Amino acid sequence: MGKLNPTDTARRSGCEWNVPNGYWVLTFLNRQYEIDPVKKSIRVAEKGAEKEWVGFLEQLCMLAYLIKAQDIPHSNTLVKAERLPGGDFFFRGIHALGTGELAEALGEEPELLLRAGQALGGRCCEYGDASIELYLLPRLPVTVIIWAGDEEYPSRASILFDRTAADQIALDALGAGVNLVVKAIIRLIENLKQHAQED
Repeated sequence: MGKLNPTDTARRSGCEWNVPNGYWVLTFLNRQYEIDPVKKSIRVAEKGAEKEWVGFLEQLCMLAYLIKAQDIPHSNTLVKAERLPGGDFFFRGIHALGTGELAEALGEEPELLLRAGQALGGRCCEYGDASIELYLLPRLPVTVIIWAGDEEYPSRASILFDRTAADQIALDALGAGVNLVVKAIIRLIENLKQHAQED
């Protein structure tokens, strides 16, 4: 991390280099983090959350992104993870994306995806029965689509990426980031369902 050029890294990754304090300010899943290359530390940038623990997967994603990110335009072509270079081999078995648990959490209430996605800074799209686009990292959009289940077919979900995703981050870090996205959405859905029951 200490070998990265601060201003070049900020330009490539679409984050900010805080000159007086010597750290990058990077938005990860709608939260800001301060990444200090000298102290080798990552902390939440929000006031009052400075001492909040930052998990290993979050750190992995942010560092892998800072190392690889490129200042290139999006292709505006959505693809499955398996269609990314090397993705057909990587995203299988234990590395498969958590679309099944996401579909199970949403069930027959696809509109919950929209509410959860908006809480994560996402925007509604027009795919499936409900879909959102949110940014895992500044140059890394993720599109989540849900089709509601019925008596004949179970609900199903899909997670798509811009074709340039593998240019921005290593596949293992991308997979870790998507798992964090899925967990965040499911946590928000569970909260929404709980509040609905209480009302």
